[in-house]
Amino acid sequence: MAVKKATKKDAKKQASGMPAKSSEQVKVKKEEKPVKEEKLKEIGKVTHFFGGIGVAAIKLSGELKVGDTVLIKGATTDLKQKVESMQIDRKAVQSAKKGQEIGTKVDDTVREHDVVYKA
Repeated sequence: MAVKKATKKDAKKQASGMPAKSSEQVKVKKEEKPVKEEKLKEIGKVTHFFGGIGVAAIKLSGELKVGDTVLIKGATTDLKQKVESMQIDRKAVQSAKKGQEIGTKVDDTVREHDVVYKA
């Protein structure tokens, strides 16, 4: 059995983490297609967080209703929850439209400029 002499090309491949050529072919599985993430629609941004009572003030750029599920994402925020209640000017409402600012109870800390998506 003959031994193959290593070449400079093989040394470069090994240094870059690629395997050197061999007489045996390695079967490579075809990559599975990535699962498409559902497209999320941005519906607002957090303008203030009232930590003492756990309420987020959100300026809406889309429509939101009680019962919708929202995803709040930011640099350190990743919160998904159902909207249980909303208020506009301290009055309970069932839905709000683009341009309105609402207050809603949140389960965790959120921060100003966090983006709100409808999930």
